[in-house]
Amino acid sequence: MKDDIQLGDNEFAKMMLVLKSPVTQANHKEFKFLDGTETGEMQEIAPDIWAMPAYMQEDDDFTMFFLTTQIESGETVMAFATGETDDGNFRLSAPMVTGAGLNVLNEQQPNRAKRVLKFLNDISKADEGSWRMVD
Repeated sequence: MKDDIQLGDNEFAKMMLVLKSPVTQANHKEFKFLDGTETGEMQEIAPDIWAMPAYMQEDDDFTMFFLTTQIESGETVMAFATGETDDGNFRLSAPMVTGAGLNVLNEQQPNRAKRVLKFLNDISKADEGSWRMVD
């Protein structure tokens, strides 16, 4: 494994942001993704599963969502899912590891991917989460 893993690298796809605490009704407003033109706020889409747009534009079929959920270990992670429309019904794709989702976003919208990565790094710097390598 190389030392300096960067957005877009194959190794980066194995990076997972693990949150210190789960997202709840009490704290979900602390996870706002702001970029000056739109405000994203976590919404509970199923029990203990929260989502928020990371990239969504009216003139682009590609969409990416932050997704927080508990994994088998009991830890809460920040994952990603793309939005898909099937027969007029909107649904989210299977969740992707944090780094994998960022790499997909980077392929489609590199500037947005950099802003999303900064948002996630800010969570880590605030000691609200930590990055880990997963298999």
